Amino acid sequence: MEYFFYFWDKSNSAKIRHSNDNKHLKFIETYKNNVVVEGTTLSHDRKMITGNMYMLDLPDTKTALIFVKENPYVKSEIFSKTFFTRCQNAIQEKTWLSKLDKNEDPYFLIIGHAKPGMTEVRKNLLENHRKYFIEQGYQNKFIVRGPLWSPNKEEWVGSEFIIKLKDRKSVDTFLSEEPYTQTGLYERLEIHRWQSG
Repeated sequence: MEYFFYFWDKSNSAKIRHSNDNKHLKFIETYKNNVVVEGTTLSHDRKMITGNMYMLDLPDTKTALIFVKENPYVKSEIFSKTFFTRCQNAIQEKTWLSKLDKNEDPYFLIIGHAKPGMTEVRKNLLENHRKYFIEQGYQNKFIVRGPLWSPNKEEWVGSEFIIKLKDRKSVDTFLSEEPYTQTGLYERLEIHRWQSG
């Protein structure tokens, strides 16, 4: 089972974060066989870390809760909020830290939080959603992408994308023409600069 996690940093957490960096690296190493992708999010000027995201392949929700509870950054209380849910990586590739090139165009993490009751509407748009990525040349720009699910995987609760694009304006263009966004499936969208590791 795949799980998506995103943790938002408190505004004054940089010093405490840095003091726990080594503990966090060692902690993530113990999950190296479970990690699909993980990294940090940044302010758009790249001067400040704003959070952590993880996608992990784990046996069950109990194990996901343990991951949250035992995470050194969580223990050190640097986060203002934590979030995790079932997900699905439509790319179907595992990516470890060293595989991503940090010197090319920037990566963006996009989290779309669905409006309640959009599961059937989303299902009817799925084919157009997939075609959009292929026909508009986005398919090869994704690191991961896919749906977010409720714990029983019966209700669609949103989407996650990590995509390589030239700049924030390109992200806005990508979203403005994407079928889920055009149809109003999302209650809100989060856009973060992202880097691996």
